[in-house]
Amino acid sequence: MKELEKTKRISIASTLFILAILIGVLTFERPKNTYALNTKSTLEKLTTNDYFISVNEIKRENFKLIDIRSQYDYDKGHIENAINMASSDIITEENQALLTELKNSNKTAVIYGNKPAQANIPFLILYQLGFDNIKLLPVELDYYQNKLIVSPTEVEKSKQDIKSFIEESVKNAKVETPVNVVKPIKKKVVVVQKKKKKAPEGGC
Repeated sequence: MKELEKTKRISIASTLFILAILIGVLTFERPKNTYALNTKSTLEKLTTNDYFISVNEIKRENFKLIDIRSQYDYDKGHIENAINMASSDIITEENQALLTELKNSNKTAVIYGNKPAQANIPFLILYQLGFDNIKLLPVELDYYQNKLIVSPTEVEKSKQDIKSFIEESVKNAKVETPVNVVKPIKKKVVVVQKKKKKAPEGGC
């Protein structure tokens, strides 16, 4: 009887365990956003491709201007025909759907902020997510008597050969570092000599 009850308990426990795993698998959600490119690939492409666009080019039909500033800054004044996509909400479902639509229709998303540096991080995030149809607009925004002033700005280009640096870093990472063999230290053996017993002095 006891053995039968024990077997039933094991069977029930096994069934519950399997059910728990099945529920876990069925309710598991994959991340909505996954990187299509790793950091190395992104940096390599960015060092070979020109991803800046001038103010004179933004009026083309296949370009869509995206203002990555806050809603407040956008409402205060923005470049004509630009839509607002605050950097903090850049990966929401709604924004991702819009960016995917632009990519599928062969349109280039041109993003800008108050300064080029403000748009760098959103640009890199989108690029790694697989949106290779994006460009940066190097401008500085200011206001004069509540009117938006858009000034083109020069982006400092690195004097270093970044591509060579990346390749060298990858090459060095693949080379196995030799393991130093530590030789065992020989212990000195100290021989302890027994003292000779002195003959007893004196006598009867």
